[in-house]
Amino acid sequence: MAERFQRHKQPWTADEMQKLHALATKGIGLKALSKALTRSEESIQAQAKAMKLKIAKLR
Repeated sequence: MAERFQRHKQPWTADEMQKLHALATKGIGLKALSKALTRSEESIQAQAKAMKLKIAKLR
């Protein structure tokens, strides 16, 4: 079952966007980003797309 986050549908703060940018540029994978930011993977993917960031694909 999908994990439910406390911050469901909450707007992104400037600090969160900055942290996403920093971690994504270091090559951190989606699952690790999700845990670090306490956001769903879908939310992170959507925000990264809006910020024109690429998320590392770890196998």
